[in-house]
Amino acid sequence: MKYFCLLVLFGLTLVSCKKDSKQDKGDVAYIGGEIINPSNNYVVLLKANSVIDTMTLDSKNRFIYKLDQLNSGLYTFSHGGEIQMVLLEPNDSIMLRLNTMDFDESLVFTGNGAKKNNYLINLFLDGEVEDKIVLGFSQLPATDFEEKLDSLKEKKLKKLQRFVSKQSPSELFIHLAKSSINYDYYLSKEVYPFVNYAKNERKNFESLSEDFYSYRKDINYNDSTLVDYFPYSAFLKNHFENLALFEHFKHSNDSLLNKQSLEYNLIRLNLIDSLMTNENIKNSLLVSATLEFISNSKDLDKYDEILNSFLAKNESKRHKEYVSKMVSSLKDLKPGNPLPDVKVFDIFNNEFNLRFVLGNKPCVIFFWSQSNMIRVQECHDKVNELKIKYPEINFIGINANNENKDLWKATLEKYKIENESEYIFKNPKEAKQALAIYPINKVIILDKKGLIENSHANMFSINFEEELLGVINQ
Repeated sequence: MKYFCLLVLFGLTLVSCKKDSKQDKGDVAYIGGEIINPSNNYVVLLKANSVIDTMTLDSKNRFIYKLDQLNSGLYTFSHGGEIQMVLLEPNDSIMLRLNTMDFDESLVFTGNGAKKNNYLINLFLDGEVEDKIVLGFSQLPATDFEEKLDSLKEKKLKKLQRFVSKQSPSELFIHLAKSSINYDYYLSKEVYPFVNYAKNERKNFESLSEDFYSYRKDINYNDSTLVDYFPYSAFLKNHFENLALFEHFKHSNDSLLNKQSLEYNLIRLNLIDSLMTNENIKNSLLVSATLEFISNSKDLDKYDEILNSFLAKNESKRHKEYVSKMVSSLKDLKPGNPLPDVKVFDIFNNEFNLRFVLGNKPCVIFFWSQSNMIRVQECHDKVNELKIKYPEINFIGINANNENKDLWKATLEKYKIENESEYIFKNPKEAKQALAIYPINKVIILDKKGLIENSHANMFSINFEEELLGVINQ
């Protein structure tokens, strides 16, 4: 998913209870709904990365919440480690319904204010489908790519115009919808040099016309109304990657993007710090960039320099604590070390230390979440294929985000996943921190002694099977 990498940032906000300072006195809205297959018994409501309240589910997995003195705008609701957005304005009474086994795709709004929110969620879902189409366009020369991209954008703007003429929504809604369309368009152009496979990144940059990025003059780097908006956050993340690589090429002989380059990543942090003034947006981008580097780099000696740069720029105490702990965890996961003490449950509710379920063979540990069942099926299909080719290796799957054992078991049964090597964390938050699970598609390879061989592996990498053969032949 295009925005999946942003989820961890919102997870960091769940310890904050800061109140909004600007409120429209007297304005009221309601939000409620039903969670099917809940991962836990509560829903968290946030605005601008600050927790508003925690809403407990009743015996029918429903909730209702009244916002007095409403501050109109985008709110984020979180359940079981997954998030989505809702636009709340005066007199809205919005009910949502979703199934955690298909979180985004199952989400439907009803009630007063539902039409605008269903429009926004459909923009989000359509964008995910459109990604594959745009990837195909991205293999074309830049002029042809722009022509097709412009056509897609124009269709969406005309659709929005028809909606506005029928529904007469607020200026805030129109701003959000137009921003979604525009920033998705900008995002596609930002990633073009990286996903066009005809040339390397340096040559792709050199082949672009002078006005290819002309829209950059219209970018608002600090739009507070978009602080929780995924299209805006995703654009800014990729935009700064693009700017940083362009600057990096000026000072190096590199021709390709190397996400493990310390110089490139330090430039990226400096650009974010110099162009962003909205602390919420800036801090989240700094976290994302720093975690991406330390999660991709195996060179532990570089961790402290990138961490020090991050700490000097990020103003959030909880972000600083989180990233510092993540760096510490990754250092503990270096090759030759045993796994940290992490507790898991098996399908029969037996509790184990993860170290003691590995067996006496080399082991591969992979992680999954109910938020992306396509990913769950893909990784288990891949594991089933690898089990046949490499019977000398144990493969262990762990549900990383769920606290609900019944839901976990139901998922295993529904998707016919063999359960003898499947586990669920006893304390997901602590376990994900200890094992530095970012992103969730990471894989840990251990040797037959249970010692770490690689804590940054990816089972879909072209080098993965070579790594497996290496650990088998030790």
